[in-house]
Amino acid sequence: MSEMTKVDTKEHVTDLPAGLGRLGRAIDRFAALTAVIILFVFFSFAANNFFTVRSVLSLALQTSTVTIMGIGVTFTILTGGIDLSIGSIVALSGTIAVNAALFGVPIWLSWIVGVIVGVVCGLANGLMITRMRLPPFVATLGTQFVARGVALTITNAYAQPAPEAFGSLGNENLLAMGPQFPGISWAVLIMIAVALFCHFFLNETLMGRYTYAVGSNEEAARLAGIRVNQVKLVSYVISGMLSGIVGVILASRMVTSQPNSAIGYEMNAIASAVIGGASLMGGVGTVGGTVIGSFVIGILTVGMTMAGANYFMQTVVIGLVVIGAVYVDRLRYRKSLA
Repeated sequence: MSEMTKVDTKEHVTDLPAGLGRLGRAIDRFAALTAVIILFVFFSFAANNFFTVRSVLSLALQTSTVTIMGIGVTFTILTGGIDLSIGSIVALSGTIAVNAALFGVPIWLSWIVGVIVGVVCGLANGLMITRMRLPPFVATLGTQFVARGVALTITNAYAQPAPEAFGSLGNENLLAMGPQFPGISWAVLIMIAVALFCHFFLNETLMGRYTYAVGSNEEAARLAGIRVNQVKLVSYVISGMLSGIVGVILASRMVTSQPNSAIGYEMNAIASAVIGGASLMGGVGTVGGTVIGSFVIGILTVGMTMAGANYFMQTVVIGLVVIGAVYVDRLRYRKSLA
């Protein structure tokens, strides 16, 4: 690709469709981070024992899976698409990983098998969207039903106990120092590693810049010489892979295969990205924003539980937050067109 083409591509990345430059994206992230701080301070007073080391570590653990899924779906949102299948991919990946371990596959290899299942599902989504020209909503909705159905068929809708060693990934902690500091779980460390890698990928690699360019203006990206279908395919593969990782983590934490697990997780993951500033119009969003958005949901869920609010009220509040975040995104987009 020529130097002029590279420059044009970079311009498309920074000149986003919602009219947001670097300052606008920084304001979005600052607003979401401010919300995290306000919620944390509020629940520190409203809920007993919320502001403790154990509670913070528990919050990080409970938020880790949604964060990883949210980062994956952020890639698809950046391209102007969506991935509704990630919850079902989580269930299928965990189910097949447990079955692999039960068939005698080494534990570490069974974890990898689960991740590969996620990659295959993501690849299938990407091919349906790029080769069959199906809308992302339809393609991933179909995969949602297929993946969940396969998981239920394999297990006959029953949870299958996994070998005891299978649970080490989800239940062992590092740096444990007694009751006051139970240690940092592998799930949290994986979340941190995924966030750092994906942040680097989106901001420091050509494929990352191409991802923003495709979501910003697909036709302009194509004319600039970017292989649009390849970029979309990679985005859905990454989403599927991260869902596979979450599937293995959840199955390891429960030490069982749960074909009915992660129902509705895709909504929380998408909500994390949107709250963190990702635009459903495509081309706008960051890994850091998604991490912050997932912690907004996590703090609301854990804080309201500790404050005595029931589950139904939690879903109402989270739903209102998501509606507000999408409405703000729409207002920004309309303002950019004015």
